[in-house]
Amino acid sequence: MSSAATNPVPPNLLRGLWLQAEVVHALALRETRTRFGGHKLGYLWALVEPTLIILTLDALFRVAGRATPVGMDIFSFIVTGLVPYHLFSASARQVAESINGNRALLFYPPVQPLDLAIARAVLEGATYFMVFVLLMGAHALVLQRFEVDDLLTVLWGFGLASFLGASAGLVFCCLGQISNAVDRARGPLLRPLFWISGVFFTAESLPAHIRKPALYNPVFHTVELVRAGWFSTYGPEHASSTYVLAWIGVLAVVGLVLERLVRRRIELT
Repeated sequence: MSSAATNPVPPNLLRGLWLQAEVVHALALRETRTRFGGHKLGYLWALVEPTLIILTLDALFRVAGRATPVGMDIFSFIVTGLVPYHLFSASARQVAESINGNRALLFYPPVQPLDLAIARAVLEGATYFMVFVLLMGAHALVLQRFEVDDLLTVLWGFGLASFLGASAGLVFCCLGQISNAVDRARGPLLRPLFWISGVFFTAESLPAHIRKPALYNPVFHTVELVRAGWFSTYGPEHASSTYVLAWIGVLAVVGLVLERLVRRRIELT
């Protein structure tokens, strides 16, 4: 029997993957201390900030008498829309700023620009999923009941939102090394997504002539998937995982190609 059959994975590849995983883990821990170490609440501040926003929106919905789709209470409706959107938005923003915020770390040979981006994406994914779990857990304690229709669909929606944000952030990050104008344009380009990503409405509630163009927004699909997985009364008829995966694939490929193109420029600066 050949050695290739008994040992199909090259040892050097395994060592390389293990080293990269250790580098990403160390970078994520450093990022956590750097970002939240200055607050008295520490990492809890990452949970408190979105919680305050959600509670404020919940109060505004109740005061305004805003109705939600059948089977969705106001709090859960807001959380299942706002947290996936913020996961995308924060991932895109943090990954886009990963090189500029940690350029000095690139002097260490094991650290590559892509490691910085991955570390920030992992941290944002873990943070916002924890926010979601704590908010929904606290809500369940208040209501004395816990209902989720399809947990795997919820996790899938969060995963797609995280990868979509990280892929978009990688493209912005690399383009930002070519021109500073990209960093200034990123906010105006992404900020309108807050209003058209289904945070305050569902695809089913929109008229057909508005729903069709709205579904060109891939973030809208991730929100729809999270809501379809959480609420038994809401289906994923208008959400397409394939569409979001296509966006992720294109953005990831473009981002990785750009990362190779600008790596030398980053090393020289």
